[in-house]
Amino acid sequence: MMNVPPTSPVAPWLGGKRNLAKRICAIIDATPCTTYAEPFVGMGGIFLRRAVRPRAEVINDAGRDVANLFRILQRHYPQFLEVLRFQLTTRAEFYRLIDTNPDTLTDLERAARFLYLQRTAFGGKVSGRNFGVSKDRPARFNLTTLEPMLEDLHSRLAGVVIECLDFGAFITRYDGAGTLFYLDPPYWGCEDDYGKQLFQRTDFRRLADQLATIDGKFILSLNDTPEVRHIFGGFNLTEVRTRYTISSNAKDGARERGELLISNWAVDCQDEVARPES
Repeated sequence: MMNVPPTSPVAPWLGGKRNLAKRICAIIDATPCTTYAEPFVGMGGIFLRRAVRPRAEVINDAGRDVANLFRILQRHYPQFLEVLRFQLTTRAEFYRLIDTNPDTLTDLERAARFLYLQRTAFGGKVSGRNFGVSKDRPARFNLTTLEPMLEDLHSRLAGVVIECLDFGAFITRYDGAGTLFYLDPPYWGCEDDYGKQLFQRTDFRRLADQLATIDGKFILSLNDTPEVRHIFGGFNLTEVRTRYTISSNAKDGARERGELLISNWAVDCQDEVARPES
């Protein structure tokens, strides 16, 4: 295990685990492994915030846009910056890119489109995006402030294997006695939030059945619902609480929400309520 500087995700992501990252990363960093693997990496909210890494790291997302962005940042970073160089934050550009079929673009153009939309969409939404703007904040897409973050991510991705597989195929391929999986699938009731057909309600049972047979260790984060407790009841369930801001107006306060950390070994997690981050 080697020390590695934590890195910030380069774009918001719905369900990005920002409030729970400190506790989840503490568990992961304290668990020795030879391979660290994430089947649902998203924008890397946990992957990038870890402080130690094993020799082998593998990230995966069935969404092609996610995997393509990471591959472009890893392998074609200078060219990617040139594509982004003159991009402006405008409502017209946002909706032009929404209407653009990503399958008609080159990989560089597709990565630029995805990053632009994730940074300018309200709340880091992936499906059903709306243009996010605030009268008291600067433009959401500003390469002057974004470029250092992209540089850090480019460096962090050195040596990382990037896949775009179904989660079941990914787990089968990278399972082993020395593998530690962290899994962050869509929440129960939010299966379509990351795109149609990427994750179905029946996939929760498929995931639980597969995790019961693996040789490695896993930790899985999900919302605390009776259905989740039933499906994953054969594993260790650790209750955690977090608070999230109901709206962008701080006067509205924050609401407490129960979540579960599910694992095939007993984890040590201090359950202090995580405060929402601004």
